[in-house]
Amino acid sequence: MTLFTRPECGLCREAEETLRRLQQEIAFDLSLVNIDSDQELYNRYWDRVPVLVVNGKEVAAVPPDERRLRALLSARARRG
Repeated sequence: MTLFTRPECGLCREAEETLRRLQQEIAFDLSLVNIDSDQELYNRYWDRVPVLVVNGKEVAAVPPDERRLRALLSARARRG
């Protein structure tokens, strides 16, 4: 999973904290990507971060919803 973020973004920090908390319950890999480091990513996500992408598909955006993320991650973990 990839979380697209920006520095100084409170919602991005909240999303990361939520995902880190969920990692304690459900095993998954998480990569953080600062969109400011890539112009194409910046153009795509600048007004929508944080955005969570799994296998190239956007699955969550602002605001992070912990219940929805838990359900998504649990379903993915069951599928293997």
